[in-house]
Amino acid sequence: MLDTVLTVCYTVYMLRVGGRIFSDDVIKRLSETIQKEPCLSRRKLSRLVCEWMDWRNQAGRLQEMSCRKALLELDRRKEINLPKVNRHYAFQKVNKPAEAPPIAEVSCELAELGDVEIIRVTTRIHSKLWRSMLEAHHYLGSGPLCGAQLRYLVRSEHYGWIGGLSYSACARRVESRDEWIGWTEEARKRNHTFVINNSRYLIAPTVRVKCLASHVLAKCQTRLVDDGERVYKYRPVLLETYVERGRFSGSCYRAANWKYVGGTEGRGRKGTGATVKDVYVMPLQKKWQAVLCCCADGKVHVRQRVAQKEPRDWIEAELGGTKLGDARLTSRLLEMTGMFYDKPLANIPQACGSVSATKAAYRFLDNENVDWKAILQAHYEATEERVKENSLVLVAQDTTTLNYSTHPNTQGLGPIGTKSEKVRGLMVHDTMAFTESGTPLGLLNVQCWARDGIGSKHERHKKPIEEKESWKWVESYHAVSQVQKRCRNKSLLVVVADREADIHEVFAEQYNTPDGAQLLIRAERSRNRKVVDDKESCEFLWTKLEQQPVIGTREILIPPSEKRSARQAILMVRTMPVTLRPPMLKKNMPAVRVWAVLAQEVNPPIGIDGLEWMLLTTVAVKQEKDAYERLEWYARRWGIECYHRIIKSGCRVEARQLESARRLCNALAIDMIIAWRIHYLTTLGQETPDVPCTVYFSDSEWKALTTFANKVKEPPDLPPSLNDAVRLLGKLGGHLGRRGDGHPGSEVLWRGMSRLADIEVAYELYTT
Repeated sequence: MLDTVLTVCYTVYMLRVGGRIFSDDVIKRLSETIQKEPCLSRRKLSRLVCEWMDWRNQAGRLQEMSCRKALLELDRRKEINLPKVNRHYAFQKVNKPAEAPPIAEVSCELAELGDVEIIRVTTRIHSKLWRSMLEAHHYLGSGPLCGAQLRYLVRSEHYGWIGGLSYSACARRVESRDEWIGWTEEARKRNHTFVINNSRYLIAPTVRVKCLASHVLAKCQTRLVDDGERVYKYRPVLLETYVERGRFSGSCYRAANWKYVGGTEGRGRKGTGATVKDVYVMPLQKKWQAVLCCCADGKVHVRQRVAQKEPRDWIEAELGGTKLGDARLTSRLLEMTGMFYDKPLANIPQACGSVSATKAAYRFLDNENVDWKAILQAHYEATEERVKENSLVLVAQDTTTLNYSTHPNTQGLGPIGTKSEKVRGLMVHDTMAFTESGTPLGLLNVQCWARDGIGSKHERHKKPIEEKESWKWVESYHAVSQVQKRCRNKSLLVVVADREADIHEVFAEQYNTPDGAQLLIRAERSRNRKVVDDKESCEFLWTKLEQQPVIGTREILIPPSEKRSARQAILMVRTMPVTLRPPMLKKNMPAVRVWAVLAQEVNPPIGIDGLEWMLLTTVAVKQEKDAYERLEWYARRWGIECYHRIIKSGCRVEARQLESARRLCNALAIDMIIAWRIHYLTTLGQETPDVPCTVYFSDSEWKALTTFANKVKEPPDLPPSLNDAVRLLGKLGGHLGRRGDGHPGSEVLWRGMSRLADIEVAYELYTT
């Protein structure tokens, strides 16, 4: 007789609710307790369950609220029947919200505030004060705040209460943050309490003190770890915060050394529509990752981090502070700039890549709230920050025309020629900052307009300068001088312009603005400039300079243009200080003291007019080397002509078909920023050739570039130098790289960038 083997299988029933496992034993015990004590309150029941499951926080306190949410979920799933809610309350008189304390209007240096004290909110009085201040001045109000909380007030020794901030539980899931940390799912669930969120931060709007916001952040985080351990029995490891994109720039966090790690998806805590926010983090200890990524087995498990795409990073840094009145418009601007940047030669449908993205781009350009000046304003501010990093900045002004005659149905255009109104388009006068070596730092002013019509040249002398097109030079000088005033202790700004800017109003404006920018302008011979000496005798400028002895010769490189080839020119140089007499019709203007430098080419090639520069500058020329330096400064003005070529040929702005001048200007603002970035790459590879290419290229970009250009399957272990990466990019655009070919120019680089965008996508598909 065969033995019969009976196998019995037991199924263990478990539910995961609120991050906890509720076994069938716990659920059965819950149901029995509710039946035995039907009058048991939900609060007491939650305490019992916490004790059964040893459900406590880091400080050892029972997690009653988390348990109560879990019990509600079990009740909703019909696993248990919770006792009815007790509707009998012990009502008490509700206090009226406290009025916000008076806050002084302060505009001073940080040191003038005295000691800035960070006070933790521990009393009812301080709590009311904190809440009233946040309700009155913070756009989100005082709450609600989630989970464990630490609140602080900020008090100035001399001016009293000036702000407040709070820290609370971190967001459970944020893709960009979790990727940066390297969290696995297990590590995130286990260690998310070690990350705390700077959920509110307020410096009162009447307090305008430079560096105060970053100073308060730094002071607060030095005590935050100890306060967290004292109150909640664990030490925070990482701080996070979320800055609403389009409303704030996050500059105080960057100044306090917080790190930008990406953006949110705009879903919010409840998964509904919310604004997109920039995510910043700040580690509070060196081995933060070892704590946050430690799993139950005691080992550190780090998920491979997905590198952020660098172009998106620079676009957010450049345009993240754009104020268009709606955060969604700012988000769309960033997205469009990224698409246009990836494919600078493409038209809008090609760059966008889909019907929906193309329609969104056209809607953006047509939106009444979108203003090209607001788009460029954010770029101006970013440029100013780069200007402050240089002791000398050359600011070139120039005018160019955009021809849209091939699109006759476009509304709002004007004549761009001098003799006929058939050639129609837009006038653009831009002002770009350069380092002394020629690296473009960005735009500081742009003027764009359509002419009304061709007027009579005989009537222009009757108009005030403000009504003439020549006012563009003065307006641009005003903008640069404002930057100079803000950078007066850090940078010297010199406005460099060609012969069209040789109008006395510009020199008079500089004369009347002693703390403004300096000037370096090439004189126009046909204006017959006259100078006066101490004896009030008058003489033509050219005649006066040609009588001076030659102080030396200088060799400079003349870059190529449509009408000439590149060549080396030897210039003989003369210089002297002169006093410019105002024109006969403008005798009310002051005579202006400047230094003149005359440079004339020696033995120019046959058939070519020799180069002649008469430079007028307000920067002193006291030695021979000073004169040579002014020539070098003026030679940097060619950089803005190269920039205009990138705008027209590299970004193809004249091919835009947008039916109105307003839409064209909105698109032009984006294209001008992209053209600057391309120009920046062209010069950066030559000036700093040995730095790693990661200063410009993202990981996926340089890996895709090296594998494709070198026809290898695996990228090198270390990123190539910037010079090598730029040459590979030029190779994609058609640069042969022979010994006599020189560095890749902007034209081959923008062609290479268009190809790299597609190569990078293919690389990511085949390597992930």
